[in-house]
Amino acid sequence: MKASLIIDSKEAWPDGTVVQLVVWRLPTATAERPHGLKYRLYCGRNGRCLVRYDNEAGKGDHRHECGRETPYPFRSLAGLVEDFRADIRRLAGDGYV
Repeated sequence: MKASLIIDSKEAWPDGTVVQLVVWRLPTATAERPHGLKYRLYCGRNGRCLVRYDNEAGKGDHRHECGRETPYPFRSLAGLVEDFRADIRRLAGDGYV
């Protein structure tokens, strides 16, 4: 059984900001991904990353901001999206989110 895509959205804002959310439901949870999701949430402007959340293999749930990587305490998919949107409002402005 393959992973199933559950969120795939991309927005391009007039100021050059790009927001992309991609989330897959895995066929089974793993020790590395106990929530059973693989995800990549990105916000950048003019080719520069403002904030990114992901859980690539070997790193677990984490976020990137201003060139710094920190662990992310995953609670739920809704919480992940909410935290990401809050970071976008803080870093890119609240006119779009």
